[in-house]
Amino acid sequence: MLRFAGFELDLQRAELRGVDGTPIKLRPKTFEMLRLFATSGGRVLSKQELMEAVWPNVHVGEDSLFQCIRELRTALGDERRQLIKLASGGGYLLATEVEVAFESGAVQAVETRPDPSNEVAALLPAEVAAARPQRAWFGLSRQATVAAVAGLCVIVMGLAVAAPVLKPDLLFRRTLPRLAVMPIVDASNDPRGVTMAAEVTARLTDGFAKVQNISVVAPRVAVSGGDSTAVSGGPSDYELRGELQHGDQSWTLRARIIKAATGEVQSVVAASVAAEEMDVQLAQSRLVAGVGHVLARRLNEILERSAARAKTPGASAGGDKVAVEQALASINQTTRERFGAAQAMLQKALTDDPDNVDLAVALASLQMRGIQMVWFSPEEAAAVEAKANATLEQALRVKPNSIPVLEATCRFLSATNHFVESLVTCAKALSFDPWNGSALYLIGLGQVYLGRFDDALATFQQADRYDTPPASRWTWLLGAGMTYVLTEHYEEALPWLQRSIAITPGTGRSHFLLAAAYQKTGRAEEARAAMQEGLRLRPGTTRLNVSPPMKNASPVCIAAWERVVQAEVDAGLPEQ
Repeated sequence: MLRFAGFELDLQRAELRGVDGTPIKLRPKTFEMLRLFATSGGRVLSKQELMEAVWPNVHVGEDSLFQCIRELRTALGDERRQLIKLASGGGYLLATEVEVAFESGAVQAVETRPDPSNEVAALLPAEVAAARPQRAWFGLSRQATVAAVAGLCVIVMGLAVAAPVLKPDLLFRRTLPRLAVMPIVDASNDPRGVTMAAEVTARLTDGFAKVQNISVVAPRVAVSGGDSTAVSGGPSDYELRGELQHGDQSWTLRARIIKAATGEVQSVVAASVAAEEMDVQLAQSRLVAGVGHVLARRLNEILERSAARAKTPGASAGGDKVAVEQALASINQTTRERFGAAQAMLQKALTDDPDNVDLAVALASLQMRGIQMVWFSPEEAAAVEAKANATLEQALRVKPNSIPVLEATCRFLSATNHFVESLVTCAKALSFDPWNGSALYLIGLGQVYLGRFDDALATFQQADRYDTPPASRWTWLLGAGMTYVLTEHYEEALPWLQRSIAITPGTGRSHFLLAAAYQKTGRAEEARAAMQEGLRLRPGTTRLNVSPPMKNASPVCIAAWERVVQAEVDAGLPEQ
């Protein structure tokens, strides 16, 4: 029996009881998360650690984690977040003393700092714990451990003497830039506004706590004259501030990043969602993603520019911003005409500035989309692929943490069917922008080709919950529809494919999948109409070339695509 803050956690019965002994209902996953917190010895548990422990071998989005955290806080009456706390830099901890009560009724405290020698023993009956041999550290006896520690002390003393003549970075890791996420101000004049603003603040804090190259400073409350004011919980380099408003039909979140030392505004963004058209949690997710995605990218741009200047004083950020932004829009809303115009624009800009890494990466990323859409001849595609590979390898050496570089590399790996490597690279892009729907789409695509259809569907659905950047939404809508078709859930596929086509109607491939779904649901006339539109957009498509390249694809994926191609043939796709 674990006791904390007036609650009892009965591990044998899997039950949480309140102060009066009344059972408090928890879902199994939520109970498991509480058990982890209560038995962690006060240790901070990272989000990844929690997700891997609570959902072993299952890919889940962070919304599942947030839901469990919210349920725990509700069950524990922890509206002020004093029990389940978010730790700086990410992760959570149970911030209270936990006691262990054994069957005999004896009670002992669980140490709030983990001790390798008794972390497990504290949860066992006393007689069992006493019989356990003392734990050796790193396989050493107590005497050997003492000798090793003494040797370590000598090394530390030597470093202390040498420190004045060594560069600090050789001894200590450089401190990460700090971002203070201040409480979002409720300016809504709506009774739901206070709760909504608090949840949005928590989600923003959780999101930025996942960003790899910053640390998050939690705000604290200062009380003066009976009034409470949120102030930064410590020195910070940047502050995120914002206001939440509620209009007649929508919630609007306005946020900005400020340089703490000067008050200079670094980036401003606003996001809105329809107030009545979606549930509250989805509205919160999209508001936070709408501002978080833009601010994370801007912060990444600032930090990458600072890093480049530190390496090469006087270096310019570089990049024809207009050309790059227009090219990215063309990548996300693909038509052949837009593709050709964007490619010509970037090639001209690169001719004028041949050493510009940003322009080269944007061109490589755009051309990878052209390869995916089969808008190059085989000979052209091979040449483009070789040049893009060299460009991206160079860009990664220069800007290893740049979101655009990582995105372009991820797209390149996906387009060339290196799916495992693509998953790794896209995950790194997400570590700098957790709301990056484009990276999530490419992760989902990799999971499809590796035969992990359930994982892929969850990834596409997570991207849809964020809906950022909006210009890319047709991709994850198509991804979800494609996954439903591949898993023979044809009715479920229809709305996703229809929504994707409504946004970007010119790709053709979406129409072929829609035709297969209609054919399999007995709607032959609609299937033939969808097939005819697909063939109009992609003339010359046949059974032999309709499916994407299957190099490195799993047998499960190949078999599923064969079923889809047969359905497309039944809907009117030419055999050859």
